[in-house]
Amino acid sequence: MADYKLYGGLGSPYSMKMRAVLRYRRLPHQWISANDPQVMAPLFAQVKAPVIPVLEFPDGTVMNDSTPLVLELERRHPGVRSIVPDDAGQAFLAALLEDFADEWGTKAMFHYRWDRERDQRQMSQWLAFDRLKGRGREAIQAAADLFRARQVGRMALVGCTPQNAPLIEATAQRVYALLDRMAAEDLYLFGSRPSLADFAWFGQLSQLAVDPTPHDLMRETAPLLMRWLVNIDDASGIEGEWRDPTLAPTAATAGLLKLAGEVYLPFLQANAQAIHDGRETFETELMGHAYSQGVFRYQAKCLAELRAAYARLSVEARRRVDPILDAAGALAALA
Repeated sequence: MADYKLYGGLGSPYSMKMRAVLRYRRLPHQWISANDPQVMAPLFAQVKAPVIPVLEFPDGTVMNDSTPLVLELERRHPGVRSIVPDDAGQAFLAALLEDFADEWGTKAMFHYRWDRERDQRQMSQWLAFDRLKGRGREAIQAAADLFRARQVGRMALVGCTPQNAPLIEATAQRVYALLDRMAAEDLYLFGSRPSLADFAWFGQLSQLAVDPTPHDLMRETAPLLMRWLVNIDDASGIEGEWRDPTLAPTAATAGLLKLAGEVYLPFLQANAQAIHDGRETFETELMGHAYSQGVFRYQAKCLAELRAAYARLSVEARRRVDPILDAAGALAALA
């Protein structure tokens, strides 16, 4: 089998997610730092948005956006250490939790990275080093200063404002606690093998585990989660089974679904309603906290796709997942 080529960065949660997926699935690949504009320009010309990671398939096809990449790998390598649970109901729950990680979990990553001065300073230097290593400290620091200013300036755009900070930090702490318990008791969210939901949360948390402030919090409150992240980064040696779908979900899975029902799905609904009404911003209340930001059309698409995936479930699959979603407060938003 010819090698895949994954162009990404250590500071990109989606790059880390996809590298871990390729490693777990034992798909031969090259990990290439996306730091050369001359290399990246022709790749970005072949995708809709110029963002990493970019995956070049052995046949020369180029794609980015981690969820479509995961699904394309499933299509090309069916049954080969799949990360989508065999049971349709569990597969839907995993897709919901993956989406939750990708679209809300990233707010915690962005907030912690660019809110406090200590995090801004270290991470801007590290990310500049990744792109300019070997080119001298002055060049690295100059690039760090420019990148820091740009990212801090984007915080309000993605909802990472002082008003929203208490909610974002509260949800991150809930995720820490839930996944630290999972690491001790259940291995993964849907059995003794990792799913697309595990890899999505790994991607976001891989950043929180190294940025100074969330790193300190993780070491203090979720030390087993911190070690779990190191292990899933290369799970190529893991052999496992999917959880019996007739059993109740694990505490971590049920807890994440409940958090999605309290925060993520209401957030998606408020965003979609604002777009429908022609508004540029929206305000809502989540977990007792006021939350506001500008609308994102991509996240309206996420809600539509989740609802479509739910609608495609068979009667039998719905019979099993509806009580789980209802208990989490998530069913009404999907149905």
